[in-house]
Amino acid sequence: MPQHTFILNGAPVTVDVEDDVRLLWVLRDVLGVTGPKYGCGLGVCQACTSHINGKAFNPCSVPVSAVQPTDQVTTIEGLPATVGKDLHPMQEAWLEYDVAQCGYCQPGQIMAAVAKVQQARAAGRELGDADFDEIRNICRCGTYVRIREAIAAGAKNF
Repeated sequence: MPQHTFILNGAPVTVDVEDDVRLLWVLRDVLGVTGPKYGCGLGVCQACTSHINGKAFNPCSVPVSAVQPTDQVTTIEGLPATVGKDLHPMQEAWLEYDVAQCGYCQPGQIMAAVAKVQQARAAGRELGDADFDEIRNICRCGTYVRIREAIAAGAKNF
Protein backbone atom coordinates (compact mmCIF):
# COMPACT_ATOMS: atom_id res chain seq x y z
CA MET A 1 0.00 0.00 0.00
CA PRO A 2 1.33 3.50 -0.82
CA GLN A 3 2.63 5.75 1.96
CA HIS A 4 1.64 9.40 2.19
CA THR A 5 3.39 11.94 4.40
CA PHE A 6 2.32 15.47 5.32
CA ILE A 7 2.34 17.80 8.30
CA LEU A 8 -0.79 17.66 10.43
CA ASN A 9 -1.33 20.30 13.10
CA GLY A 10 2.42 20.94 13.26
CA ALA A 11 3.62 17.32 13.36
CA PRO A 12 4.68 15.09 10.45
CA VAL A 13 2.45 12.08 9.85
CA THR A 14 2.71 9.14 7.49
CA VAL A 15 -0.22 6.94 6.53
CA ASP A 16 -0.51 3.76 4.50
CA VAL A 17 -3.60 4.21 2.34
CA GLU A 18 -4.50 3.99 -1.32
CA ASP A 19 -3.87 7.11 -3.41
CA ASP A 20 -7.55 7.79 -4.09
CA VAL A 21 -8.69 7.88 -0.44
CA ARG A 22 -10.03 11.33 0.35
CA LEU A 23 -8.06 13.27 2.94
CA LEU A 24 -11.14 13.65 5.15
CA TRP A 25 -11.25 9.86 5.65
CA VAL A 26 -7.51 9.78 6.34
CA LEU A 27 -7.94 12.47 8.99
CA ARG A 28 -11.02 10.97 10.62
CA ASP A 29 -10.67 7.21 10.19
CA VAL A 30 -6.92 6.67 10.04
CA LEU A 31 -5.55 9.48 12.21
CA GLY A 32 -8.52 9.95 14.58
CA VAL A 33 -8.84 13.70 13.94
CA THR A 34 -12.60 14.21 14.09
CA GLY A 35 -12.94 18.01 14.07
CA PRO A 36 -13.51 18.17 10.31
CA LYS A 37 -17.02 16.81 9.85
CA TYR A 38 -18.47 14.77 7.01
CA GLY A 39 -21.48 16.49 5.52
CA CYS A 40 -21.69 15.97 1.80
CA GLY A 41 -18.40 14.57 0.55
CA LEU A 42 -18.49 16.99 -2.38
CA GLY A 43 -17.07 20.21 -0.92
CA VAL A 44 -20.50 21.85 -0.96
CA CYS A 45 -21.54 22.02 2.69
CA GLN A 46 -17.99 22.78 3.88
CA ALA A 47 -18.45 21.10 7.26
CA CYS A 48 -14.97 19.64 6.81
CA THR A 49 -13.22 22.97 6.11
CA SER A 50 -9.62 22.90 7.28
CA HIS A 51 -6.47 24.73 6.17
CA ILE A 52 -3.73 23.59 3.86
CA ASN A 53 -0.70 25.87 3.92
CA GLY A 54 -2.85 28.55 5.55
CA LYS A 55 -5.71 28.50 3.04
CA ALA A 56 -9.18 27.06 3.52
CA PHE A 57 -9.89 23.82 1.70
CA ASN A 58 -12.29 20.90 1.92
CA PRO A 59 -10.48 17.61 2.63
CA CYS A 60 -13.54 15.65 1.50
CA SER A 61 -12.70 16.72 -2.06
CA VAL A 62 -8.95 16.08 -2.00
CA PRO A 63 -7.35 12.67 -2.55
CA VAL A 64 -4.50 12.02 -0.14
CA SER A 65 -2.19 11.61 -3.14
CA ALA A 66 -2.58 15.34 -3.86
CA VAL A 67 -1.08 16.28 -0.50
CA GLN A 68 2.69 16.79 -0.55
CA PRO A 69 5.13 15.94 2.28
CA THR A 70 5.72 19.66 2.91
CA ASP A 71 2.03 20.55 2.98
CA GLN A 72 0.79 21.76 6.34
CA VAL A 73 -2.74 20.65 7.11
CA THR A 74 -4.40 22.39 10.05
CA THR A 75 -7.70 21.25 11.50
CA ILE A 76 -9.75 22.83 14.27
CA GLU A 77 -7.73 20.73 16.74
CA GLY A 78 -4.51 22.46 15.67
CA LEU A 79 -5.90 25.98 15.31
CA PRO A 80 -5.07 27.20 18.85
CA ALA A 81 -1.40 26.30 18.37
CA THR A 82 -1.23 28.76 15.46
CA VAL A 83 -1.55 31.58 18.02
CA GLY A 84 0.09 29.80 20.95
CA LYS A 85 -3.00 29.78 23.16
CA ASP A 86 -5.51 27.30 24.55
CA LEU A 87 -8.15 28.66 22.18
CA HIS A 88 -7.82 30.69 19.00
CA PRO A 89 -9.43 34.17 19.25
CA MET A 90 -12.05 33.06 16.73
CA GLN A 91 -12.98 30.12 18.97
CA GLU A 92 -13.19 32.50 21.94
CA ALA A 93 -15.52 34.77 19.94
CA TRP A 94 -17.68 31.75 19.06
CA LEU A 95 -18.12 31.06 22.77
CA GLU A 96 -18.67 34.73 23.65
CA TYR A 97 -21.41 35.10 21.02
CA ASP A 98 -22.96 31.71 21.83
CA VAL A 99 -22.91 30.78 18.15
CA ALA A 100 -23.35 27.03 18.21
CA GLN A 101 -26.66 25.27 18.49
CA CYS A 102 -26.11 21.72 17.27
CA GLY A 103 -22.44 22.54 16.67
CA TYR A 104 -21.89 20.17 13.76
CA CYS A 105 -20.79 22.83 11.27
CA GLN A 106 -18.90 24.98 13.74
CA PRO A 107 -15.35 23.63 13.21
CA GLY A 108 -15.69 24.26 9.47
CA GLN A 109 -17.27 27.67 10.07
CA ILE A 110 -14.41 28.72 12.35
CA MET A 111 -11.72 27.46 9.97
CA ALA A 112 -13.36 29.27 7.03
CA ALA A 113 -13.62 32.47 9.08
CA VAL A 114 -9.96 32.41 10.13
CA ALA A 115 -8.86 31.83 6.53
CA LYS A 116 -11.08 34.68 5.33
CA VAL A 117 -9.63 37.09 7.91
CA GLN A 118 -6.09 36.09 6.93
CA GLN A 119 -6.93 36.52 3.24
CA ALA A 120 -8.33 40.02 3.81
CA ARG A 121 -5.32 41.04 5.90
CA ALA A 122 -2.90 39.71 3.28
CA ALA A 123 -4.68 42.02 0.81
CA GLY A 124 -4.20 44.93 3.24
CA ARG A 125 -7.82 45.39 4.20
CA GLU A 126 -10.33 44.59 6.91
CA LEU A 127 -13.33 42.31 6.47
CA GLY A 128 -16.34 43.68 4.69
CA ASP A 129 -19.84 42.43 3.91
CA ALA A 130 -18.62 40.86 0.67
CA ASP A 131 -16.16 38.73 2.66
CA PHE A 132 -18.93 37.48 4.93
CA ASP A 133 -21.00 36.62 1.85
CA GLU A 134 -18.13 34.53 0.44
CA ILE A 135 -18.14 32.21 3.46
CA ARG A 136 -20.50 29.54 2.16
CA ASN A 137 -20.50 27.03 5.00
CA ILE A 138 -23.95 25.62 5.55
CA CYS A 139 -25.48 25.90 9.04
CA ARG A 140 -28.69 23.94 9.28
CA CYS A 141 -29.55 25.68 12.57
CA GLY A 142 -29.44 29.09 10.87
CA THR A 143 -27.16 30.90 13.33
CA TYR A 144 -25.75 33.08 10.57
CA VAL A 145 -26.33 36.38 12.40
CA ARG A 146 -24.33 35.18 15.41
CA ILE A 147 -21.71 33.66 13.11
CA ARG A 148 -21.14 37.03 11.44
CA GLU A 149 -20.99 38.81 14.80
CA ALA A 150 -18.46 36.30 16.11
CA ILE A 151 -16.30 36.55 12.98
CA ALA A 152 -16.19 40.34 13.28
CA ALA A 153 -15.31 40.12 16.99
CA GLY A 154 -12.77 37.34 16.52
CA ALA A 155 -11.07 39.21 13.68
CA LYS A 156 -10.23 42.05 16.03
CA ASN A 157 -8.24 39.79 18.34
CA PHE A 158 -5.71 38.13 16.08
